[in-house]
Amino acid sequence: METNTQKQNIYQKLLTIQKSVVGLGKDRNTKSQQNPSGYAYVTGSKVLEHIKPLMNELGLILKQEVISAENTRQDYATKYGSKSEILTKVMMKFTWVDCETGETDENLFGANGQNDWEKGFGSALTYAERYFLLKYFHIATDEDDIDNPDRKKADPVKVSSPPPVANTSIPKQDTLSGEAIAKAEKALNNLIPDTKDLVLKQKDFKATPEGANFQSGASVADVVKINHPDLVNGFYKFIKNK
Repeated sequence: METNTQKQNIYQKLLTIQKSVVGLGKDRNTKSQQNPSGYAYVTGSKVLEHIKPLMNELGLILKQEVISAENTRQDYATKYGSKSEILTKVMMKFTWVDCETGETDENLFGANGQNDWEKGFGSALTYAERYFLLKYFHIATDEDDIDNPDRKKADPVKVSSPPPVANTSIPKQDTLSGEAIAKAEKALNNLIPDTKDLVLKQKDFKATPEGANFQSGASVADVVKINHPDLVNGFYKFIKNK
């Protein structure tokens, strides 16, 4: 890729990266005989394989700083016996630095990582770097990724009348459907402006009797998916009435 960086500022260079990497197919799957409910994901190696050469060419570096880290022991039973791991929650600051102009762009980002005792912290750092890059550059990673050979063809667009305006309150039910998850995320996103604010609000909610069993997430999407609908609903009401 040939780029003219002589007159580019830091944001123009970052935009060049965003334009160059449209989507990444998932290259790792945790599903196995021992773990039939595993999942597929994009590895950090694949993300860096596509982004780092562009960073080098454009003269950009990404500085990573750990602002805070919280470790919680997780004990649970498996069919092979009891297991103990460490859940690490980190808040990080990622700073883009333009080596030619000295310009910087600072970003806060939170992430969780759970693994064996000596690996929990490293897992959180790896997760944070991978998903910061994916989210910062809006890189698609689902089955419709541009470089996924098994991606589905889009269905014909059906023209229909506009749907009625939906209630923005989070539904309370035993399980959340895909539509309900999207609705819950939208409602929470309307109340929480940024990641730092999300971290603080989760901490406040967990300190209440209603939020004692609430599990913190690195994003609103995580909050909705890892918590019981009753807790998501309670978190939404807590923020709305605060």
